[in-house]
Amino acid sequence: MLRAGSVLRRLSRCQNVSGRCASQVAKEVTREPFLNGSSGVYVEEMYESWCKDNNSVHKSWDAFFKAARAGARPGEAHARPPTASGASLPMSKGVSEEKLQSIVDDHLSVQHLIRAYQIRGHNIASLDPLGILDADLDNTTPQDLLSYTNRFTSSDMDRVFRLPSSTKLGGGEDQLPLGEILKRLQQIYCKNVGLEYMFLQSKEQCDWIRERFETPGCMALSVEEKRILMARLIRSTRFEEFLARKWTSEKRFGLEGCEVLIPALKQVIDTSSSLGVDSFVMGMPHRGRLNVLANVARKPLDQIIAQFDSALESGEEGSGDVKYHLGTYQERLNHACNKQIKISLCANPSHLEAVDPVVQGKTRAEQFYGEDHSGEKSMSILIHGDAAFSGQGIVYETFHLSDLPDYSTHGTIHVVVNNQIGFTTDPRSSRSSPYCTDVARVVGAPIFHVNADDPEAVMHVCKVAAEWRKHWKKDVVIDLVCYRRNGHNEVDNPMFTQPRMYQTIQKHQSALDLYREKIVSDGTVTRDEYDAELSKYDQICETAFTEARNQDHQVDKWLDSPWKGFFAKGGSPMPDVPSSGVPMEQLKHMGKIFSTVPADFTIHGGLKRVLGQRAEMLENGLVDWAGGEAMAIGSLLMDGNHVRLSGQDVERGTFSHRHHVLHDQKIDRKEFRPLNNLSPDQAVYTVCNSSLSEYAVLGFELGFSMTNPNSLVVWEAQFGDFNNTAQCIIDQFISSGQTKWVRQSGLVLLLPHGYEGMGPEHSSARPERFLQMCSDDADVIPTPVDGRTLDMQQLHDINWIVANCSTPASFFHILRRQLQLDFRKPLIICTPKSLLRHPDARSSLDEMCEGTHFRRVLPDPELPEGSASIKRVIFCTGKVYYDLAKERQRLGEDTNVALVRIEQLCPFPYDLIQEVEASYPNASLMWVQEEPKNQGYWQYVQARFNTALVNSSKSPICYVGRAPSAAPATGSKKTHQNELDSLLHGAFTGC
Repeated sequence: MLRAGSVLRRLSRCQNVSGRCASQVAKEVTREPFLNGSSGVYVEEMYESWCKDNNSVHKSWDAFFKAARAGARPGEAHARPPTASGASLPMSKGVSEEKLQSIVDDHLSVQHLIRAYQIRGHNIASLDPLGILDADLDNTTPQDLLSYTNRFTSSDMDRVFRLPSSTKLGGGEDQLPLGEILKRLQQIYCKNVGLEYMFLQSKEQCDWIRERFETPGCMALSVEEKRILMARLIRSTRFEEFLARKWTSEKRFGLEGCEVLIPALKQVIDTSSSLGVDSFVMGMPHRGRLNVLANVARKPLDQIIAQFDSALESGEEGSGDVKYHLGTYQERLNHACNKQIKISLCANPSHLEAVDPVVQGKTRAEQFYGEDHSGEKSMSILIHGDAAFSGQGIVYETFHLSDLPDYSTHGTIHVVVNNQIGFTTDPRSSRSSPYCTDVARVVGAPIFHVNADDPEAVMHVCKVAAEWRKHWKKDVVIDLVCYRRNGHNEVDNPMFTQPRMYQTIQKHQSALDLYREKIVSDGTVTRDEYDAELSKYDQICETAFTEARNQDHQVDKWLDSPWKGFFAKGGSPMPDVPSSGVPMEQLKHMGKIFSTVPADFTIHGGLKRVLGQRAEMLENGLVDWAGGEAMAIGSLLMDGNHVRLSGQDVERGTFSHRHHVLHDQKIDRKEFRPLNNLSPDQAVYTVCNSSLSEYAVLGFELGFSMTNPNSLVVWEAQFGDFNNTAQCIIDQFISSGQTKWVRQSGLVLLLPHGYEGMGPEHSSARPERFLQMCSDDADVIPTPVDGRTLDMQQLHDINWIVANCSTPASFFHILRRQLQLDFRKPLIICTPKSLLRHPDARSSLDEMCEGTHFRRVLPDPELPEGSASIKRVIFCTGKVYYDLAKERQRLGEDTNVALVRIEQLCPFPYDLIQEVEASYPNASLMWVQEEPKNQGYWQYVQARFNTALVNSSKSPICYVGRAPSAAPATGSKKTHQNELDSLLHGAFTGC
């Protein structure tokens, strides 16, 4: 590091013209590499500060800056500080330069010391309540703190130093004794709060945080605030103790060891509510969920306690779920600000962090439909576990959505319940980063570590976090460093693997006991007042326990996303699927808008040809796949339904077929979105390219779809197999959400699928997985009830719909049908790739106009039904139909082979299969698919064909397709073609 004298000489050399303007001096001064590290920042700050106020810097620097500006030659700009009389003594040649250097060095060292505490103080903060672990997994003191602290001795503690502008330590004072500076730094940065914020790129944000933590007295609570904190801590602690007494061997994943979470969340909600928020969407893992339900969301206690009754049976709504996975939706008065608020705690499985993007999507939807464009009214709160926060990639994926224009929720408050253990795993074996929260640094979220045994510090941290979210609209992390009093669950023995930790925990007082001692000793409450508060809540629990015996099992009491007014109350169910067609004039209008651009908009030449082809097709009364999709979306928009399409490259479409967002070729960022220009009173169409994520983005769209049943939310995979990395959302939320949590969703998954020789990774959407998870019985044809048709009954009963449409009209109708039913079901569609431009994959507008509807089965368009001359009926689905039709034409077998397409595989069209079989009395039946025999649709359809045709005299349906395979497809184009040739040959000669 350069000595102070070198610094002064370098500064002096910059001044070679007398009377230079301040801007010139500043430019030259700030360009100098004064010292290694960050000291140059301080000299620059001092000079800028001095330019505004000469008294804002130390007197030695004031003298130097004056001399340097006056044009003093190198080495002559130094002057002694003014004496008490105000006279400035010139520096004698060779006299006390070492002393002056020492003064300047001390001055800079103090500034470095302050900065070192701001940057590294959290590394030596007292964060672990047990006193056995370091939150950053490092028990050494950072060299930054040692080097500058060691410079000074006890004799320096009374020396007064001017405080830099980058600190708020002084409150109203601009200088303090060194001893007081150190005392305040240690109190702020090294006690029970550890602040990580100096990595933020914004000086304004750093200053904002410093003001709320460095200002003297800022963390003190009023007597009333302490009493409220006490009452909340009592509720949190006694709730767990009550359940432990009543159900000693029941798993509940209690909050013991982090009881402060309840007052922490309530502080976040109170502060945010007072700042304008009235809707809170929350997500959390199972630990502490029952306590949060009871004491934060304020779900009736008797309903929670009733879940512990082993005699309760599952209701008609479905299987239900264990009590510590269930959610809730509550509207209540927030007494802290006398304001009505809504709290939704989303249900989620044991995949701990999987709920994170779901919460974000639900929050974004609330903001969208409430026209809350900056997140002033609705916000999200996510509670995490420490091991999952650092260990599960979905956390990173969700953070990366936080600032994207169509995914941001304008700031989320993350609360980490840092038990310092993951199941049985020590944190030193579960993460590579110093803190479990380091992943949050990637998006510039400040991180506030706090010892959970200091409830008052926790309250201040939570208040600041809520204010940060309000002011900056960015994420913030609260790391509650705590412990887990019991094992992973209440019947688990943690001593097997963590003897030291749990020997310490057994002797450790609870946070409530520690806080009681503090507030009784300081006179905030008397012991009698404390005991009265205990008795009051104990009586509430006992009363709820008595009333719980009268509770019945209703899963819908745990619904986290109510759709008020959507479900008919006592009305008759919809008997049949309505027509999904629209007027011809509307189709033509949408087609025209979709194929033209404004006169002042310059589009790419290739796209101009595409639009021309669309217009030509429309003139001929035809649409291709992109046209059918656009008309489905456009008609829903014109009906007043919001549509949201999300995924990688969906604006253009992976295969350059969609083009829902047009870009001007001459003016950067000038866009035109045709489907948002259909009519003045239409709904908004949101089409947005996502980040390169499937897991988080699909979870986000699921959450979005949960908020409003009168909207179509669509997620498109770039290729069908990309759903592999979103499998957790598909398995745990989409396929089973209604059965477990009474959560309906009309979410649509578009999965490009088709065998075109593109290798194993981009051929198959794995339809067999979705079909395997369908909840219908292969051996039973359902019996319609309540006057429904079989089609409607099956749709009502199934957990989701799986389709592989082969025409634009089918795609048009199935999308529109999503919003016409009086219930909502997820829709899985294997969408095409080569068919997007296939000349035969066209539909007439007549197939989409009024009176038309989705056709579950498409008969052979070339043959009349009921022909006795047909010797073979080939059933298939999707793109392979066009390969079969081309081969049939080549062979000249048009008259004796019928090709029948099943557009909707689940629910299976038993009734239509029976009609087809009866119409071709002399035909054998065959199933043909592109996919290997152990994949695709065969294992699903075979049993259902047998059930549908149980009374038929024909032989069972036979299979033609690829042989069983471990990989979905070959990577060799030659092998692919050979397989296809063999498949087509077998379709017309086999069985």
